[in-house]
This record gives sequence, C-alpha cells and structure tokens, in this order.
Amino acid sequence: MRKSAESSRGNSTASRSAPQSVGRIFSILNLLAEGQAGATLSELAIGVGAPKTSLVGLLAGLTEDGIVKREGTGRYILGPAFISLAMRTVAGRELVTLARPFLSELVELTGETAVIGTLATDPNWLVYLDKVESTNPIRYAVEVGEQRELYCTALGKVLLAYFDSGKLKSYLKSTKRIQFTGSTLTEKSQLSSEVALIKDQGLSRTRDERISGASGLAAPVFSGDGEVIAGLLIAGPSDRMNKNAKNNEKHLRKVAVALTRVLGGARGGEKT
Repeated sequence: MRKSAESSRGNSTASRSAPQSVGRIFSILNLLAEGQAGATLSELAIGVGAPKTSLVGLLAGLTEDGIVKREGTGRYILGPAFISLAMRTVAGRELVTLARPFLSELVELTGETAVIGTLATDPNWLVYLDKVESTNPIRYAVEVGEQRELYCTALGKVLLAYFDSGKLKSYLKSTKRIQFTGSTLTEKSQLSSEVALIKDQGLSRTRDERISGASGLAAPVFSGDGEVIAGLLIAGPSDRMNKNAKNNEKHLRKVAVALTRVLGGARGGEKT
C-alpha cells in the first residue's frame, strides 16, 4: 500500500481585507522594490492609484508583520520579513536544483523515497522542497510544499538538533505535541535527549512515529557558513527500512556530505 502524506498544513494567516486590497498590496510592494529610497504615503497613493485613506490600514498591517517598515522620515521601505522571505525563496530554488541529482542517487542506492526539506516560514514546521519517489510498489510518498511537524519526523528532528539551546527550549515549551501513534515521543525530556543524540551522531531515525508502518532516516545539510540549511530524508515501510538500516545510513551520510560540499560547506554526516 502506498504511504501517503496527510493533507498539508494550510496557511495560518487570514486575509485582512477585500480582494481589491490584494492587488493594492502587490502594487505597494512592487513600488517599494523598484527604488532603494522607499516612498511616502503620498507617493504610494499616486503610484497605486488609490486614496491615501485606503492605504493607511494596509500599510499598518504590513508594517505590523514586518513586511514593510516605516522609517523615521515617514518613508516606507521593504521590511525584514519580506526580504527574508525573498532570500529564502531564491535560496530554496537554488538548493532544489542542486539537490535533485543527489535525491536521485539516494533512490538508486537505497530503493527508498528521497526528500529534501528545510524549516518553513513558521520555523516550528518543516516544508518539503523536493522529492524523488521510490519505484517500489509499496513506498513512502509526500507532496512538495507540504508542511510537517518537527518533533515526530526524522527530517524535523534533524533540524531541531541544530537549534541553539534557547530556541530549542522555547520550541519544546510552546509547541503542542500530538500523539499520532503509540511510538510518537511527546515528552520534553525524551525529545531533548533524542535531539542531543541526533546532533552527536549526525543522523535522525524514526520508526512509526508520524505514520504507523513508515520509518524515516535523515541527515543534515550544511551551508558554507556552517549552518544547517536543510535535511535529506529517506523514508519507506518500516520493515524494509529496518532490514536495510546499515546500508541506508552509510549511503545517506555519504550523499549528505557530498551535497554539503557542493554548497560550500565543510560538514555533513562526518565529524570535523
């Protein structure tokens, strides 16, 4: 039976305004992106072709979310949240292009589905960036763009393992953890111990934690500055993954190191 992912997590941010305002927001961002000096409310009103009064509420919402920033001079510029999202989008596309042959190699070496993922815009979740599915009739399957929890997935745990101590403590304190199966770890002490072990070993292993009968194995991928930029995952039926555990681990470490080096990193599944 083909292991399918549950429906993807929807966007949590509700629309603040009518459809007409969506076009105005896009026009505002376009205008601010065109010039480094930003724009005043009057200049935006002229550029968008809308009354200043109709833009005030939109700008307030965008400013509150960090998408737009209002300087002391009263001029609006693109905010840190927008810039961060743009950079992550570009980086994500480049990463997907570079990672695709490594995913294919993992499928050839292990016979299991290979996936690359990273932290989502909401860093309490991961997002799948790309996949190459196993050719086995019984296989693990996910959708690109799907978001999953960190605490109960192999890929999520390998990302958690490289959180700094404060960020990890905050995550464990604030995240609601669902008991998906009898094997799901939800206790803070258990998760803290496990992510410490994952960081030490450079591999994350899960068995039947998110979906009964499915197991995952994940390794970190490092960028040139030594930060974990993504995780590589192979996943499949638990019995098959358990039977081939040693070979799977060997191949995953090797491929994660190779992708890390392509990205200019010096680490991966190996100790430095």
